[in-house]
Amino acid sequence: MATAKKGDRLAEYRGRRAAARTPEPVPAEGPLPEGDDDTFVIQEHHARSLHWDVRLERDGVLVSWAVPKGVPADPENNHLAVRTEDHPLEYAAFEGDIPKGEYGAGKMMIWDRGTYETEKWSDREVKVVLHGSRVSGRYVLFRTRGKNWMIHRMDPPADPDAEPVPEAVRPMLPEEHGRLPRDRTRYAFEFAWGGRRLLAYVEGGRTRFTDGRARETGGPAGLGSRLGAALGARPAVLDGELAEVEGQETYLLSDLLYLDGRPLLDEPYRRRRELLDDLDLNGPRWQTAPWYPGEADAVRKAARSQGLPGVLAKRLDAPYEPGKRSGAWRYVPV
Repeated sequence: MATAKKGDRLAEYRGRRAAARTPEPVPAEGPLPEGDDDTFVIQEHHARSLHWDVRLERDGVLVSWAVPKGVPADPENNHLAVRTEDHPLEYAAFEGDIPKGEYGAGKMMIWDRGTYETEKWSDREVKVVLHGSRVSGRYVLFRTRGKNWMIHRMDPPADPDAEPVPEAVRPMLPEEHGRLPRDRTRYAFEFAWGGRRLLAYVEGGRTRFTDGRARETGGPAGLGSRLGAALGARPAVLDGELAEVEGQETYLLSDLLYLDGRPLLDEPYRRRRELLDDLDLNGPRWQTAPWYPGEADAVRKAARSQGLPGVLAKRLDAPYEPGKRSGAWRYVPV
């Protein structure tokens, strides 16, 4: 990776793009602008595969790496960073949709930006101190082979209290009852869809699944990558059910067990559902399932009319009890 101003630093960038077909900035060939070599931007790129583009201003261009799992927040985790072509400085402000059929097609969003200081810059190692709103601290990028580099956080963890995504969680199960609870104001009511239980573990835009016995299992083709892209850089563990809805297999999300480094098992059901709703996870293959505090009769009537097997009553103040069949959840056949 040369740092001297030799040749056309943006020739590869221009060669991959046509200004008439992409909203990206495509400056004409000419002298490079002079800056302070202190701007950085991280862009979330929903291309064929979700990744984050780390760009550092250097000698009139943005030196760039594609980071599939995002910038690590903990020094225990090094992430792959693939060196890509230099980008023009104008790219630091770019957000938009790159059209299908063009290089890098997909949605580009600014995930973080700010200033940085250089501690070392060579063809094989770049040490910087980032000052952004989401990412701050000392980082090193080091070359391993060819265009493959690694990015490592040199400072202590950005959030020392963050806990890792759990390897596996056994799902909580309801007790079966013949009647709905008497004090219905203490419960929320959901549809029982009669599908297959799946827990989703999302990290770095990637998703893995476990089944009702906490065993690793595959999800439907394409679901994991799309759900991971919907959450982006936010790590989460979701509980849900794979069922047929209006003739299509759909992942119906009904609980949130972990988010952004924080386990939520001890939080009451109402709080977990509110956090899940805030994520607005609704896509072509997944939906956040509805929940109805206190509305037992309406939910049971709707379940019958839709041919669903039953209703779930979940106590609003109940924690999530992994692997337990708990009286705080009730399954009532319709």
